[in-house]
Amino acid sequence: MDYLWSPWRFTYVTHADRETGCVFCQRAAETDDQRNFIVHRGRHNYLLLNIYPYTVGHVMIVPYRHIATLEATSTEELAEMMELTRRSEAALRKIYRPHGLNLGMNIGKSAGAGVAEHIHMHVLPRWEADANFLSVIGETRVLPEELAVTWGKLRREFGTGE
Repeated sequence: MDYLWSPWRFTYVTHADRETGCVFCQRAAETDDQRNFIVHRGRHNYLLLNIYPYTVGHVMIVPYRHIATLEATSTEELAEMMELTRRSEAALRKIYRPHGLNLGMNIGKSAGAGVAEHIHMHVLPRWEADANFLSVIGETRVLPEELAVTWGKLRREFGTGE
């Protein structure tokens, strides 16, 4: 029998029911960027790692303002969101050399949004055959790098790291 270890999952399982309110608003309000995996803080948006990533390097760009739709963004928020998306693409290409990238939003619960009340842009690197038997049939993802390592690499690339 094979075992896949995911010790980070224990924190989620034991604390998931305690969290109330918007996770994105809470993360933005806190100051410990390393603990919250916040890679970069802009004027209107911030960039953080997805702690349940599809692939290594899966990031999200999130407005500070609690808004549920793209049409509710200001011109400045939208422009910065797209600039951070562009910078994320460049950083991920440089660090991980993926074969492609997925960019996108799920707006509303019925569209698949995990946090439907606060929009966020996903940027994730993709490689040929990354949707293999284990992830498709076994519903298990194996990530080759810890989130803290990914966070450090991206922080350095964004010029906000050590």
